[in-house]
Order: sequence, then structure tokens, then C-alpha cells
Amino acid sequence: MKVTEHIKKANGKTLFSFELIPPKKGNNIQDLYNNIDPLMEFNPPFIDVTTSREEHVYIDKGDGLLDRKITRMRPGTVGICAAIKHKYDVDTVPHVLCGGFTKEETEYLLVDCHYLGIENVMALRGDAMSHQRYFEASKGGHQYATQLVDQIQNLNKGKYLHDVIEANHKANFCIGVAGYPEKHLESPSLQTDLKRLKEKVDAGADYVVTQMFFDNQKYFEFVKAAREIGITVPIIPGIKPLAVKKHLQLLPQVFKIDLPEPLITEVEKCKTNTDIRQVGVDWAIEQSKELMDANVPVLHYYSMGKSTNIKAIAEAVF
Repeated sequence: MKVTEHIKKANGKTLFSFELIPPKKGNNIQDLYNNIDPLMEFNPPFIDVTTSREEHVYIDKGDGLLDRKITRMRPGTVGICAAIKHKYDVDTVPHVLCGGFTKEETEYLLVDCHYLGIENVMALRGDAMSHQRYFEASKGGHQYATQLVDQIQNLNKGKYLHDVIEANHKANFCIGVAGYPEKHLESPSLQTDLKRLKEKVDAGADYVVTQMFFDNQKYFEFVKAAREIGITVPIIPGIKPLAVKKHLQLLPQVFKIDLPEPLITEVEKCKTNTDIRQVGVDWAIEQSKELMDANVPVLHYYSMGKSTNIKAIAEAVF
């Protein structure tokens, strides 16, 4: 079932969903299941699985020489989605990136999703590689998420890249895209960023999931501004519980977001990471309750593969 259909079927009730990352190569998928199991009691209608783009590794060739190779440390997004869908009978949402993929590779991935009965995808540009100052499209790939949305919609219409195909069973993907309540780090202004979001929606995106935020007012203002420029699709808030002290510096640096002073003050009082983790849980609970009171369609949690703090939040909210 499509994400938008789940939202409509809920008839105004706020749904619970979460996002996880694939295990690194060589790890067992059972570790992933162990972190999904405790969250299934909250009946997530869908689970997102991220995609990691390629990265450089350096192999020692001896004599002080290094050989640079490109690899993916966390492959298997579509396979994991299929495994989760089969094991838990729940819809899954693989993340599809511009970065690291050609248009042809994107088409193959989407065809695989269609074969597997996966009806939802999250279309993202992706980040720059570690050695790049700015994002650079792969040769033969997309530069912008809007172009990726357009390709997915073409596939929904039976339009493939190079072949004329008489498609008896067209794809019918529900497309999610990212929104940024505090603007994308590369955007010159929030208004410009909202225009880019509208372009994605006009290209065929069906819903929006926001980047993490810690001040609900940022989300409410973002939704209001989006509605004012004609974005009418569901806008799902993304919540990440703060877990360690280094998040005070890391999250603003990486995601260009602001942390509220009361949250910073409470974290700085903590003596241990256990105390910090509890502060993060308590803050996310209050965030979630306020958002639920505002009738958001879904509360979407960034679990990063660990479920204990997400379970504690869900127990207090759902």
C-alpha cells in the first residue's frame, strides 16, 4: 500500500514510522531484525531503509603506495526492503539517490522494486562525497532530485529510458521527497528552498518527509509557508532523539540546524551518555506529543539502526 493511502486510511490518526540504515558489509541481517522487533508493537505502516552512496577506500600496495578504490560500505537497500516486507508484512520505502547512480542504474533499481511489489520510494539527491566540496552528479546521473522524481514518474507512465516497451503492468510508485524546515545547507534562503520543494512536488512527489528538527515551531512555520506557495501534499515531520554530547556540535555542523537553548542546557548538565540519552528521549517525547496534538499525519523517527530510545518514545506517545 502507498504511504499516502496509509495516511488516508488512518482518517486523521497520527501514524508511527521509522527509518533505519543497512548493516555494513559482512554483518548479519539478524542485528537489524533485533532492532526492528521491539518497534513492531507500534504498528508502523511503513519502514524506510536508507541508501549509502559510494565512498573511497585506500588499499596499501606496499612501498608506501596506496591504491584508491570506490566501494559501498552499506549495500543492499532493496534486498533489505524485500526481506523486511516478507518477514513483517509491512510496506517498505527504499531510498533512491541521484549521487552514485546513473539513470540506467536507477531504472534497474526501480524495476527490481516493481518486481518485488515495493510501491513506495524516497527520491533524494544525496550528499557530496567526502572529497567533494559540493555535490557532483555521477556521469550519466541526475544532478537534482526533481530530475529523479521525473524519471520515476515516467516509469509510472510506462516510459523507459531507451526502449519502446508495451508495458502491461506499469509501475505505480508513491514518491516521497525531503523537506528542510531550516532550509537545505546549500540553499541561499528558506524561500528559495521552498521553491525547489515545490518543483519536486510539481514533478510528481506525493509526500514530504522533513529533515530532523528540535524546535517544533520551525516545522509549523515550514508547513505554513509550504501551503502558502501551493504545496498540498502531506508533510511528515522527521524526529531524531539526541543521544550523545557530541551531537551538540555534530548535528548543527552536518545538517545546519539550530538546537534550542533549553535542550543544550539540559545536555550540558549531564554527567554520562546515559543521562544525555534520557534527555534526548524526554525532549523527543514532548516534541512528539505537541506534533500529535497538531494532527500531523505521521511521526517519522530516525533510528539509525538502534531501537531502544525510539521504543521509549513510542511507549510514551502511541
